Amino acid sequence: MDFFTNLMRGMLGMSFLLLVCYLLSNNRRHIDWKLVGIGVLFQVLFAILVLRVPFVADFFEAIAGFFSAILTFSEAGARFLFGSLVEKTDTFGYIFAFRVLPTVVFFSAFSSMLYYFGILQLIIKGAAWLMVRTMGLSGPESLAVTANVFIGQTEAPLVVRPYLERMTRSELLCLMTGGMATIAGGVFAAYVGFLGGDDPVQQVYFAKHLLSASIMSAPAAIVASKMLFPEIEKEKLGTELTMSHSAGNNLLDAISTGTTDGLKLAVNVGAMLLVFTALVAFANYLLMEIPGNLFGLNEKIRIATDNRFEGLTFTYILGLIFAPVAWLLGTPSQDILLVGQLLGQKTVINEFVAYAEFGTLKNAGVQMDPKSVIIAVYALCGFSNFASIGIQIGGIGSLAPGQRQAVTELGIKALIGGTVACFMTATIAGIIAFH
Repeated sequence: MDFFTNLMRGMLGMSFLLLVCYLLSNNRRHIDWKLVGIGVLFQVLFAILVLRVPFVADFFEAIAGFFSAILTFSEAGARFLFGSLVEKTDTFGYIFAFRVLPTVVFFSAFSSMLYYFGILQLIIKGAAWLMVRTMGLSGPESLAVTANVFIGQTEAPLVVRPYLERMTRSELLCLMTGGMATIAGGVFAAYVGFLGGDDPVQQVYFAKHLLSASIMSAPAAIVASKMLFPEIEKEKLGTELTMSHSAGNNLLDAISTGTTDGLKLAVNVGAMLLVFTALVAFANYLLMEIPGNLFGLNEKIRIATDNRFEGLTFTYILGLIFAPVAWLLGTPSQDILLVGQLLGQKTVINEFVAYAEFGTLKNAGVQMDPKSVIIAVYALCGFSNFASIGIQIGGIGSLAPGQRQAVTELGIKALIGGTVACFMTATIAGIIAFH
């Protein structure tokens, strides 16, 4: 794909995504187009710096190398606990159970330790200050959106807990969309393990792009949320950048708390992946055995997709539904079904299942265009799925009971905003990385 075609496809995709937000906005006349422009500009500039400027790319690769090292550190703990099971790398199940899940626990504890020392707070406050000054956001929503990049949608509301009851609906949607558009640090290293496997070079490569995707999606989430629900109560906005949420009474308490939270997350992720993978297999079986065999569709689909799909399956149907979206994001035509399948799994189920499937495809030797791989990595990098609506209702609703109804009513908008933000980030990455 030449530069002009690549650029035109990307611009078409961005226009479509912004149009979706415009059409679904509850107050189109009050959309702050300056904020929209600044948010998109931030994304483009960051993508250029990370993907095209050597010294910035080297810096992010150094950070990515740290995450690759974390996989090694957690593997040492897993080897002590599970022994020779950790050495079995011939199947994805062993890699997931004895390498990926222990990484979730370790990184959760490590993040809690960084929070205890004030390192994460410093980074979060710095980025939030920039958003307040350039995009005109309130202090609390800036803190929340930035915190989502590092600590996830369940923990970020704790950072602004004192302000939750006083937040306007636009601020609440910004908080919720930020949670949908980014991923938590606890699962970040796990995704690096999914995509990079045992290859340190691949681990660094994917860690850099996952980190870039999560950061780029923060301004994208602001753009999407402020288009879907423009702020009309500016007089109520505060500029405070005071953070709540303590990591613990001391270092050992912080590590213990992080470990416990990580264990809960790992068990939840493992159980969720088990159940949803089983349900997808069940749906695939029903579709292949009844309409697939009955109407002779399985063989036709296998031939049409060059054996990339085994027949009329649930994942194939998701691919068909989301293939036009994958094309709009800039995915090369030969891969739109595969990328569409991943986008569908991420939205309908969750990104963990989609990244797991992505890793399985890579391990199975399925060939994808490098641009398709980058677009998929960026587009999947967020919690925007239906289950997250329930998570946010439960989490934010328990912290601010007076806002529970508002959170419930804003759930679908947050899902749409988070999805649009991830797709915007993928589109821009596809333009900048390949020209």
